[in-house]
Formats: sequence, structure tokens, C-alpha cells
Amino acid sequence: MSAVHTEPDRLERKKPEPIRPDWISKTLAGLLLGLSLALICSGVLMALMPDTPLPVSGQLAMWLVPAVWLSVLSFVYFFTSGLRAWVWLIGANIVALAIWLLILPGSAA
Repeated sequence: MSAVHTEPDRLERKKPEPIRPDWISKTLAGLLLGLSLALICSGVLMALMPDTPLPVSGQLAMWLVPAVWLSVLSFVYFFTSGLRAWVWLIGANIVALAIWLLILPGSAA
């Protein structure tokens, strides 16, 4: 008779890790701030193309929104905490808005 050798570690079932509570804040940051960042980037693109016909620039700006929004929503989970996601995305929104206001035709700058 041969005895089957099994390691006790393999027999014990590991509990799955619980869902981290900051996933909700990361998801909300990606949804809300990602959308605002995508809309601002769309506005920047429209401001950079004043002489392009509206059907072309409108389509480009329209299709930029889901690309930026879903990219932000995908990468937001790489932040170490929900608070960091909110802070960085608020900062990115402020920078993008400042750029948009600086290049906006007819602005005071």
C-alpha cells in the first residue's frame, strides 16, 4: 500500500478576498470625473479645429468622449485608493479646463 502524500495547504480552502470598499469610490470617480474629463477633452479638440467643417469636427469630438471616458474608467482601478483617484482626476479636470479656456477662441487670455 502506498500512502498518498497531500500537503495541508492545498486542502485548506482560502477565503476569497472581500471586495475592497474603495472600489465604489473609484468607480464613481471614473464615472463622474471621467465623463467631465472626456467632455472637456472634446471641447479642447473642437477649440483646436475652428476651421474644420462641423460635420467632421463634430464627429471627431463626439467619438472622443467614449474613448476618453472608458479609458479613464478602466484605469481608475490602478489607483491605490479611492481618495487618490478623486484627487488625481479632479486635478486632471482642472488642468484640462484651464487648457480649454486658454485656447478657446475669443477668450480674454
